[in-house]
Amino acid sequence: MLGWLDQAATGGGDGAHALMRRIAAALEADGVTVRGAIQTNTPLGADCHCDMVLEVLGDAGPDVTISQDLGRESTGCRLDAGALEAAAQRVLDTLPVAQMVLLNKFGKQEILGRGMVAVIAAAMERDLPVLISVAPQQRAAFLAFAGDMAVQLAPEDAADWCRAAAQVPA
Repeated sequence: MLGWLDQAATGGGDGAHALMRRIAAALEADGVTVRGAIQTNTPLGADCHCDMVLEVLGDAGPDVTISQDLGRESTGCRLDAGALEAAAQRVLDTLPVAQMVLLNKFGKQEILGRGMVAVIAAAMERDLPVLISVAPQQRAAFLAFAGDMAVQLAPEDAADWCRAAAQVPA
């Protein structure tokens, strides 16, 4: 099962990340073993971009900074694709004990078949439910990737969907 949230319905990427964090905490409190990666963006000031950091759920290692400092005037992509791949490998390593997988987003790297795609595939092979957020500009590519496996969720229904998917009583 692959549930997805439209980031536009959550107030944007930061809203989706905050919702994912709340869902992960609620599921863990219910005894569900949640694995995956959740992003936190830390603003660096009015004229600077933010730091993008992934917390790998269920992994004792440090959080992974997936952004690069390209300077204040940069306009190019700041994603550190190598750091994202390292985070994905750490998530893969946690899947044997998972009951539910939460992933921060389906983004440009996933469109290219990188990033968290291997995590999604491995989770699906293990029949683990996955919840992911999708920005409006990546929606068409995500739906092409997911096909009929994807179920769009309203933000207020996501936690209940996760409980049902992980087969946990509400």
